[in-house]
Amino acid sequence: MKPVFETTGTCLNIKLPEELDHPASELIRRESDRIMGKIYIRTICFDFGNTVFMDSSGVGLIMGRYRAMGMRGNCIRVTGVSVYIEKLLHLSGVYKFV
Repeated sequence: MKPVFETTGTCLNIKLPEELDHPASELIRRESDRIMGKIYIRTICFDFGNTVFMDSSGVGLIMGRYRAMGMRGNCIRVTGVSVYIEKLLHLSGVYKFV
């Protein structure tokens, strides 16, 4: 499954694939940069509903999007987080700004 990108107003919704590894993270990074270059995006929402595996490149993806959004509060959101993904986000420190 490929990631799905949808915009709703100033929010970019990204439905993540089953495996969020380096190739998938790179694809999402390039496509989100392209979208953010075309339209004003205030919030990015990552949907982890189908994701069963995420490695460090997935954590890097989220942190990179946070930096690209100007590191302001409430600019990154996550939904559909499983227990495994939630543990990864807590251990990596990503939940401090998500």
